[in-house]
Amino acid sequence: MDNFKAIYRILRYLEKAMDYDEPDMDQISASALGLTDKRWASLMEMLASKGYVTGISVKYSIGGDILVSMSNPRITLEGLEYLQENSMMRKVAGLTKGIADIIP
Repeated sequence: MDNFKAIYRILRYLEKAMDYDEPDMDQISASALGLTDKRWASLMEMLASKGYVTGISVKYSIGGDILVSMSNPRITLEGLEYLQENSMMRKVAGLTKGIADIIP
């Protein structure tokens, strides 16, 4: 799966999970997203470092592996803004493509 699609799905699920006491992390696990464990850990690290999610702790092993632990992960305001901007960009891209198809 494309990295940005995976990021979008993670954030979208966490946005929906705002109504839950605790999100079901199996919904956005590496296997559910079709990612390797390493790629999934890297994406989670990026989301946490950009401030898009909270409740995620990232540590590094001596061998350089990323170790992700979660305690009630939640989407932040920055994560919600990312989703909003991404949704608007998709709509604009679709509209632009539609106009290009009509106008020779």
